[in-house]
Amino acid sequence: MADYESETTRFLRDLLNKHPELEAQQRALRATWWDRKLDADLQQRFMAAEEPKPAYAYFPVPKATKPGA
Repeated sequence: MADYESETTRFLRDLLNKHPELEAQQRALRATWWDRKLDADLQQRFMAAEEPKPAYAYFPVPKATKPGA
């Protein structure tokens, strides 16, 4: 079992061997979205500005009516 290699693993290994530039491109694109420092103050302001979410978002809760109205 230790010698087993899936088709997916072989495909990815072959792809990276044939196209070594993909790794550099992958790193550059990852840095675009993920490898960033967070601004704690900005994140706190975003969280403070968020509106409360309803308990069940897919079906609106009927509004209560006054008795006799």
